Amino acid sequence: MAEAIFAGGCFWCTEAVFRSIAGVTALESGYIGGTVPHPSYKAVCTGETGHAEAIRITFDPAVVSFADLLDIHMGTHDPTQLNRQGGDIGTQYRTALFPLDDDQRAECEAGIARWNATHPGQQAVTTIEGFSEGAQGAEWYPAEDYHQEYWQGEGQRNPYCLAVIPPKLAKLQKGFAAKLKD
Repeated sequence: MAEAIFAGGCFWCTEAVFRSIAGVTALESGYIGGTVPHPSYKAVCTGETGHAEAIRITFDPAVVSFADLLDIHMGTHDPTQLNRQGGDIGTQYRTALFPLDDDQRAECEAGIARWNATHPGQQAVTTIEGFSEGAQGAEWYPAEDYHQEYWQGEGQRNPYCLAVIPPKLAKLQKGFAAKLKD
């Protein structure tokens, strides 16, 4: 098994997308990229901790590659929006990749380049953050329990989620149907 950490706006929305991918065995919503140890959701929402809402994906690389996960991530949120996704505005909603080693960092660079090459005039502002010796902000903090698997429970009754998540799932179905679970 391997792990990947991506930020692309609201973690409820991002988690809903990756839950459908074959080879993804676990997902966890959380916070990364900030300076405050063990932040709360309330603190992260202020934008003052420096953290991004993100997801940690556990996956089987024999079923789905890190490169495939990157392409899905870039294709199901808007990587051209600086510090926002739709109505969610602030650095906590930034588009960012958090590689866990040098190989993932190289894959992240290649993934952004692939996206840019296939979307002329729509350059990604996605940042690559976190991994390097002694990097500040690379610590992962799980979000509170009520954020985990949100779309499967409360999210399907939440008007915000009902407005934002189905279009992301439609992009997933349209662009990555071959990567979906049966």
